[in-house]
Order: sequence, then structure tokens, then C-alpha cells
Amino acid sequence: MASQGLILAVALGLVHGFANKLPIFSIIPRFRWTSFAGGVSLSYVFLEIFPELSHAQEELQHSEIFLIQYLENHVYILALLGLLLFYGLDVLALRAKSHQQATSETEQHNSAIFWIHLSGFAIFNVILGYLLQNLSEHSLIACILFFISVALHFFIIDENLREHQQSLYDKLGRWLLVSAIIFGAVIGQIAHVNEAAISIIWSFLAGSIILNVLKRELPDEKENCFGSFISGAFLFAVLVLSM
Repeated sequence: MASQGLILAVALGLVHGFANKLPIFSIIPRFRWTSFAGGVSLSYVFLEIFPELSHAQEELQHSEIFLIQYLENHVYILALLGLLLFYGLDVLALRAKSHQQATSETEQHNSAIFWIHLSGFAIFNVILGYLLQNLSEHSLIACILFFISVALHFFIIDENLREHQQSLYDKLGRWLLVSAIIFGAVIGQIAHVNEAAISIIWSFLAGSIILNVLKRELPDEKENCFGSFISGAFLFAVLVLSM
């Protein structure tokens, strides 16, 4: 029987694969939907990611991994490194875009920006897929809440990537992201590492999630519905705290 992690990987892969087929924005205005998703994601950061980082810190305090044992606040340093790496990919994409505007080489540089972003999210998906193996220790409700928060995260990512190269993303990009998360999940079923190593991987991923939430998922002033944002944050917080 497939594990919860592998089932979740397939389900999340389907979000990437078929998000564009769902008539969400024709039913709910885009600014309301993205504001609600941003509220859920922000609530997830404060109520799930930060507590998980605290738990990971406890694991690493007793680790014998070289260098880690000599550092204080290990997981927060690793989370910072994850944030910096993915921010660096964003900077590369912005520089490519600036060069495109200066030289008018539109199509070629649009593709470069797209592939930089897609590569970053593919790495993110492989790591996330691998970490899904740990969800076998969680309750069904916890897994459902995790799926909801990450699925909303994926919806926003898909929209952002589709803005750069809709045709290329729909034909190839989305399937690469689907393959990445399932590949990571399969590796997670085959190769198991100790809790300290899992904590290191999770901390690194957490930094990238925090960046993506703050940079891409919080609605700007032009597409903002504060009521939807608060509703998303409040509803997800109630569900998490009631478990």
C-alpha cells in the first residue's frame, strides 16, 4: 500500500498538472482568491513552519554532524541559507528581465527568466517530495491541512510561472514540476536518513517557503481584499489550533 507521503505527492502533482483546468477565477475574483490564499499561507508560516523549526532545533542540538554541533541556532541559519538561495534565483531572473528591457531581446530573455524560476521551483518540489515521507507519522487531519496549504501555494506559483511563458509552462513546465515532486517522494520511500538530516533538509526548505509566501503570496495594494486575507488566515488558524 502506498504511503501517505506518496499519495500526497501524487495529489499535489495533480494540482500542478491541472490547476489551469479549474475555473477558479471565473467563479471567485482573482484578487479575492489570491488574498485568501495569502492569508492561509501566512498562517501556515506562523503556526506550522516556525513550530517545526523549533522542533528541528531540538533534534540538531543533539546531533553529531560535523560543524552543526558547533553552531547555535542551527535551523535558523539553514533556513536563512534556503531563503538566500531562492532569493538569489529571483535576483538572477530580475537581472535577466532588466537586460531584456535594455536590449529588446524579448523572447529569448523571457525564456531565460522562465527557466530560472522553473529550476528553483523544481528543486523546491524535489526536496518537498522527499520530506513527505515524514507525514506517515501525522494524523489524517494534519495531512489534509498540509495538502490544503501547499495546494494553495502551488496555485499561486503556477499563476506566476504562467505569466512569464503560458504556452511553454502548460506544454512542458508544469509536467517538470509534477515529475520533480513525485521523484522526490519516490527517493524518500527508497532512501531514509536520520532525524537530524531530515531537520537540516526541512530547515533549508522552510527558508524558501517563507520567501515565497512573503514575496509572491501576500497580495499587493492593487489586488488586495483585506477581508478575504483575514478570513484565510483566521480559518486556517482555527483548523490548526483545533487539532
